[in-house]
Amino acid sequence: MLTIKRTNSDNTDFHLLVSKLDKDLLDRYGALQDYYSRFNSIKDLPAVVMAYYDGQPVGCGCFKQFDDGSVEVKRMYVSPEERGKGIGAAILAELEKWAAELKVASIVLETGNNQPEALHLYQKMGYTVIPNYDQYSGMETSICMKKELV
Repeated sequence: MLTIKRTNSDNTDFHLLVSKLDKDLLDRYGALQDYYSRFNSIKDLPAVVMAYYDGQPVGCGCFKQFDDGSVEVKRMYVSPEERGKGIGAAILAELEKWAAELKVASIVLETGNNQPEALHLYQKMGYTVIPNYDQYSGMETSICMKKELV
């Protein structure tokens, strides 16, 4: 049975899954991942969502403040053996619900061109491609997206 839980970045299961995410991204992007890693700190994040299947951690995601009216989704991950079961969509839906409760107007995110499953999920959930922002400007492997909540 799938369970979705709100927590924060002190959660040890979150750290476990983020280490798997980092390995996955390194496999996909090689040395280029060193550039991206510096934007992925998981320290002091108050909004983390964990997914558990039969009590085992299988997915995670979080958001952090982006600007006055927006948050940025970060560290989305679902274990490879659990992909295709709607877990990523459940995590993202919970993050959106949480952001809406905080009166956030929109959500932005960055994904990469070597993550077609992530791109498919975000498009399915109503995110649209926007110009690359901030540190992702000019990065050919980056795809930035946005969804209005209000």
